[in-house]
Amino acid sequence: MSNIRYPDLAPAGLKKIEWVREFMPVLNFIEQRFLAEKPFDGLRIAVSVHAEAKTAYLAAVLRSGGAEVYVTGCNPLSTKDDICAALDALGFEVFGRHGCTPEEYEEDLVSVLSCKPHVMLDDGGDLTQLLHGNYPHLAENLIAGCEETTTGIHRLRSRAREGALNFPMFLVNDAKCKTLFDNIHGTGQSTWDGIMYATNNMVTAKTVVVAGYGHCGRGIAARAKGLGANVIVTEIDPHCCLSAAMDGHRVMAMEDAAPLGDIFITATGCKGVITRKHMERMKNNVILANAGHFDVEISKPDLEALSAHVEERKPFIRGYYTRDGRVLNLMADGRLVNIVAGNGHPAEIMDLSFSIQALTMEYVVKNRNNLKEPRLHNVPAEIDNEVARLKLEAMGLGIDTLTEEQAKYLDLY
Repeated sequence: MSNIRYPDLAPAGLKKIEWVREFMPVLNFIEQRFLAEKPFDGLRIAVSVHAEAKTAYLAAVLRSGGAEVYVTGCNPLSTKDDICAALDALGFEVFGRHGCTPEEYEEDLVSVLSCKPHVMLDDGGDLTQLLHGNYPHLAENLIAGCEETTTGIHRLRSRAREGALNFPMFLVNDAKCKTLFDNIHGTGQSTWDGIMYATNNMVTAKTVVVAGYGHCGRGIAARAKGLGANVIVTEIDPHCCLSAAMDGHRVMAMEDAAPLGDIFITATGCKGVITRKHMERMKNNVILANAGHFDVEISKPDLEALSAHVEERKPFIRGYYTRDGRVLNLMADGRLVNIVAGNGHPAEIMDLSFSIQALTMEYVVKNRNNLKEPRLHNVPAEIDNEVARLKLEAMGLGIDTLTEEQAKYLDLY
């Protein structure tokens, strides 16, 4: 039985799902093929991704392929109650409640895994963590899993290095159609959507400090520059620092950036990126936002320790009033600002990411006999290329091809 909070919100959720469906043409194509071929017939799929409209449509596509699909969120504050209600109304087993406690969150994850899935879609690694912890018996049917995001892949690589991976996992985040579009363009746009919607403040002429210049940080910084901000990048990787400098951004250590910034955005996947020593140097009324998967990049314990009192100033913004008379504004409780305070990535971007997921899961099922060893796998290049070609076709864009002579020339070198 599903575990949702507000079943009466289903009509609103259904409209959102229909809206995004119209802007995901590659997934539309895959859905029609799955309806005809039923690659997941008789199989169970567990899905833990941000429980919002694009995820709901992915679940529908997987079910069109014959799967029994069990859905939960991957972050307590990104779960949308209307989408969970809509999934329940559509007959899915869904376990998700916005703002649930850590205990309730784990309960929902375990409920999804209790189907003993054949294929698993994880986002951030919480399902994987449970299957390696107290619930290994729930993985007895698992052929392989797919990981959606950078943080989850960091966790997987750490586990694989230690020889502690119990089943095959596919690194979907590392596919070109995920990294080059979802992480750069999706995170870049949706992070600013969330910040601007919640604050209703100007970005132009502000100093924006972006912590981390991987693909996500690069996208956030580029959109900030396009909005007229002065951008400072902080990093630990010298190549990323050079890249940021050559993209026209100022580069410095966080300690030096702290007194200069008006808006701070973390996108590193690490913890303790902004801590007390930085907060003590910040201006009054700065905005602190996180675009990484977990709420550990901006130290909430340090904010609490510095504060005389804390209050909710407006939806998604909590003011920490320091003893020296300043206020530091934390957005979305330090969680993913783009999906807690906003609507997440655009549908057109998730069309690419979720098409990669759907086709990788199909690959898992078709190649189950070759996936016995518990190790990490890249998404096959043919899947990555197929999704890119389908997207180009849907956008009405052309592509050149090599002549036979050109192909022979390249083979020589």
